[in-house]
Amino acid sequence: MNFITIHFVGILVAVLAGFATGALWFSPKTFFPLWWRTMEKPADEVPGKGSGMGEIFTSLIVSLIVQAVVLSGVINGFYPHASVLQGAWVGALIAVAFSAMPSLGHRLFAGHGFLVWALEAGNDIAALAIMGAIIAAM
Repeated sequence: MNFITIHFVGILVAVLAGFATGALWFSPKTFFPLWWRTMEKPADEVPGKGSGMGEIFTSLIVSLIVQAVVLSGVINGFYPHASVLQGAWVGALIAVAFSAMPSLGHRLFAGHGFLVWALEAGNDIAALAIMGAIIAAM
């Protein structure tokens, strides 16, 4: 039986990097204002309205942990000697296949349009590419 090595420090660093990527991607100085307008939200409405921020951030951290663990399993299981660039490539491909593509239909059917999808998918692809690079490096 082949056991996959999970590097917990790598996963922790990848989770933090995924969180930071999202914070930068959707900061008020980057894509948040465009995303918010494209979602047709009023400028004075607070994101996450109706949900507690603790619930939102807990869910986000749990999802990043799951992503990092699965990404670590894929990289270490199939590409145990992956370079940083190869790790980034695996992360980006996984994001395109399992995040960006499924969410395209969801966003279009919800009436949010292609730009909302592109902004959200771009964040997912960037975050998982960075997370994959970190996991491969460690």
